[in-house]
Amino acid sequence: MSLASLLTDQHQRLDALISLLGNEQTLLTQGDIDGNALADVAHQKQQLLTELERIETLRRSVQKRLGYEDGAQGAKAAARDASCTDTWSRLLEKSERAARMNALTGEMLSLRMKHNQKMLDYIRQIAEKTLYNPDGRNSAQPGRINASA
Repeated sequence: MSLASLLTDQHQRLDALISLLGNEQTLLTQGDIDGNALADVAHQKQQLLTELERIETLRRSVQKRLGYEDGAQGAKAAARDASCTDTWSRLLEKSERAARMNALTGEMLSLRMKHNQKMLDYIRQIAEKTLYNPDGRNSAQPGRINASA
């Protein structure tokens, strides 16, 4: 498989990943989160990341097999010699964009979890102060006078 075709495959999968990250961020900004949709996006995202890793491993092995050194300098030289410098540069930009979006999504998830934890703590606090017994009856009945004394 040629370097150009590997880079094209990576571009397509990165485009799909960026789209999924956008969908995930949209889901996280909704007031009522659709857990099933979020789980589906996470599953699709994991599949894409696995596929991207497979293609990147293949690209690195092709780079090495063609005699280029490992790392960014070897990748840049291989892209230059295969007349793919622009494609390689765009791939790096897309990769950085996907990484930034993924980091933002992680921050959004963290904020959402903190918010949910605060709400649960508040509900727990209210529940502890309730005047109801476990059987649902009010233990303090204001307005009634105990006349049995």
